[in-house]
Amino acid sequence: MELLTAFLDIVLHLDGHLLKLTAEYGVWVYGILFLIIFAETGLVFAPFLPGDSLLFVAGALCGLNALQLHWLMPLLMLAAFTGDNTNYWVGRLIGMRLFLRFEGRLLKHEHLAKTHAFYEKHGGKTIIFARFMPIIRTFAPFVAGIGTMQYRLFVLFSAAGSIAWIGSLTLAGYFFGNIPVVKNNLTLIVLGVILLSFLPGLLGYLRQRLHSN
Repeated sequence: MELLTAFLDIVLHLDGHLLKLTAEYGVWVYGILFLIIFAETGLVFAPFLPGDSLLFVAGALCGLNALQLHWLMPLLMLAAFTGDNTNYWVGRLIGMRLFLRFEGRLLKHEHLAKTHAFYEKHGGKTIIFARFMPIIRTFAPFVAGIGTMQYRLFVLFSAAGSIAWIGSLTLAGYFFGNIPVVKNNLTLIVLGVILLSFLPGLLGYLRQRLHSN
């Protein structure tokens, strides 16, 4: 319970925690952010890590000159791209064996099923769309690897998705994160970003339930 409380505190007060990390670690904070985005994108065990909200807040800190946008964006795009590719090759080489071994403990069957369903609907574009959907973005490259999606095609979609995801959210934070009404209500904004990122998946689930009935 204490661990969950600490995690929620970090997620809801990302600006304060990032500022503290920047003060304590200086330029090394870029490495910390790289690892978080890489893990959230590249490790099927880590879909719980902050993604959208972290990018928005990091962009807002760039607006305060606490971080440098021209360093942050390319670095995090690289993190997202390499995470995607790592996840793809894990899925391709040992995906099903890994899933069967850890299913129910670290890997959830419903996450895999939802991602499969998303592929059924959107095909290769899933790699781009999934960027903006928590959990699915962690599983999408893994499923692409299991399904042996052509790697050349995967790389194109992965690069486009990485640029679109990192670019849109960090720039949104950069341009809007320090507007007084946003800055003074940043916790609510972070919650809003999290809810919006889950909204497509929730709507899809509700639509599926309605059709099944």
